[in-house]
Parts: sequence; C-alpha cells; structure tokens
Amino acid sequence: MNARRLLYPAIAAIGIAALGSYAYYAERQPQRPMEQTAGTAQSSHGAGRVKGQGSVVSVDVATVATVKLVDDVSAVGSIRSNESVVIRPEVSGRISRLNFGDGQRVRKGQLLVAFDASVNQAEVQQAKAELGIARANFERNVDLARQKFISVRARDESLANVQVLEAKLALAEARLSKMEIRAPFSGIVGIRTVSVGDYVKDGADLINLEDISSVKVDFRVPEKYADVVRKGQLIEVMVDALPGKPFRATVDAIDPQVDSSGRSALLRGRIDNPEGRLKPGMFARVRLILGVRDNALVVPEEAIVPQGNKATVWRVVDGKAARTEVRTGLRRAARVEITQGLQAGDMVVTAEQIRLTRDGTPVKIAQGAPGARPVEASAETAPKS
Repeated sequence: MNARRLLYPAIAAIGIAALGSYAYYAERQPQRPMEQTAGTAQSSHGAGRVKGQGSVVSVDVATVATVKLVDDVSAVGSIRSNESVVIRPEVSGRISRLNFGDGQRVRKGQLLVAFDASVNQAEVQQAKAELGIARANFERNVDLARQKFISVRARDESLANVQVLEAKLALAEARLSKMEIRAPFSGIVGIRTVSVGDYVKDGADLINLEDISSVKVDFRVPEKYADVVRKGQLIEVMVDALPGKPFRATVDAIDPQVDSSGRSALLRGRIDNPEGRLKPGMFARVRLILGVRDNALVVPEEAIVPQGNKATVWRVVDGKAARTEVRTGLRRAARVEITQGLQAGDMVVTAEQIRLTRDGTPVKIAQGAPGARPVEASAETAPKS
C-alpha cells in the first residue's frame, strides 16, 4: 500500500520532466535556421559593402569658371533736389504782383513776388529828407566851429544826428526790400496757392522752388559697410517711374554718425539730370558698387560641402574624387566665389557627393549632366561705365 502511494508521485514527476524537456527542445529547434539565415544575410551585406567600396560612382560635375564679379550692396532711397526751398515772406502784406507762371523756370535774382510797398516807400522818402537836412546842418556847424562861433560839442551833436538819420534810412530801405521776394537760385517753381490781392502773413507758404539740374539720392546701408564705403564709389539707381532706365551716380557724402535705432549709415549720391526726368520724392532702388573683381573664380552653390566649420568640395582628378578645403567669398545668382583652394578649369562634383566617402573613390561623369558645363558668367558682369 505504501509502495503504491510512492509510485504515483514518482511517475507524475517523471512525466512532468519529460514534457518540460520536449517543450524546451521544441522551442529551441526552429530558431537555429533563422539565426543561420540572419548570419548569412549579415555576412552577405558586409561582403557587399566591402565589395562596393571599390565601385565607380556616377556624379554630376561643373568646371570652375573665371568671371567679372561685382561686390555690391542693395538699398532703397529717395530722390531729392540739388537745391530746394519754399518761398515764404518775412513780413505781412498784400500781394501786388506775381512775376512767374506755374512750373516755370526762373533765374537767380529774378523777382517772384511783390507786396504793396507804398507805406515803406514813403518811410524811405521821409528818412532821405531828414538825412539831407541833418547833413546840411552838420556842414554849417563845421564852418561855425572852425570860426569859434559854436562849441565843438554842438558840432559833434550835429554829426551824431546825421549818423542816426543814416541808420533810420537804412532801416527803411531794408523794410522796403522785404516787400519783394527774389529767387535765391535758378530752378523751377511749383504750383502756387496764392493770387494777386491776397493778404498773407509772415512765414506763409507761397511757392516752392526746385533746382533739379542735378539731383541727390539719399539711402542707408548697414553699419557693417560704414568702414568700406568711400566717396566717389559708383552707384546704380533705378526708379519705378522709369523702368529699364538705370542712372549712374557716385557717392557724394557720407554721414559720420550711424543711426543708433536702425544701425545704418546715411549716404548721399549725386546724379546729373540735364533732362529733368528724375523728380524729387521719387522712390529709388540703389545698388552701391563696393568693388569689381575681374578674374573671380566661381562654382555652383551645390558643389560646396560643409565639414564642421570648414567648406570643402570634391574635385575630379584623373577619374577619382579628391576632397579639397576651400575659402569662399561672395554669393551671387546661385554661384559661390572661391578665393582659395581651386584654380580655373578644375572640375568639381555638384551631385552625388553623399556617395563619396573617401579620397580616391573612382567616379564617372553622368552623360548629359547639366553640371558638366562651365559656370555661366553672364549674370555676374560689372556694370558698364
């Protein structure tokens, strides 16, 4: 009885152990082919990578070109008159004469506006008469003082009276001159807003006078260019009112103070305007020419491969790729200036650089690749003088 009780647990333990062993080997058995397959695939991939390192890479290329490159700065500005003034009277009065027509050209010193000056003319005549009497009295007093009939003091008092009346006459003539307004310079008058008979107060706007034989163009550039701008540098000006008509100018003045709010420097150029086509107040698009490089080397932008804080390109030398460090300059029209590292005629890779992992990789130029042509230089020529 006791033997049977011990037999049943033993049989159960043996069965459980057998089932566990079977499950363990059943689970382990299918994984072996997968591991072998994965290992085979990895081996094949590694073999392919090793083998691919020596394969030829098809790339697009461009030739380093020599062009005339313009270093310029673009800005916006306004056209201003060479000389501009608003005619205003210094005294109040009634207009008696307007000696110009609207939009008419006038000469320097020409009478423009005259006021009623009858009172002022009378004051001048009165002052002249008083001065004449005083001078006659002074001459008689000189003779009398010489003959000792009057004192020297009486003679001096008559002289002082002459001097006072001379100043009175000068004051009356000055007031009379204020009743006429003459052109301070030659130019073109605007459109008047007054007529003969109008009574105007001192300081009222009568007419504007503009000298546009030459005009000024005022514009601002960032402060970083303040140290490289010089008087006499060329300026190309375009105005929206005259499309397709560039105007040549030169830097005429540089404001020594940099605007603290906009961090910009004010420049002024001067343009000859004999035909009067440029008008004050026009919006101007300005191109300041800082310099012209006749033999600048340029490559397409896509040829530049950044490497840390350096710029590099892949050159094609004897059918192989060679990484070359370069220094860049200006960027114009998707082209980059190369200041160091390349020479004219060198061939650089413009596409598929990601496949070039080391120097000496064999390459071939893709047939019909647009980069195989030299860099276009027509867009980078300097403006004609």
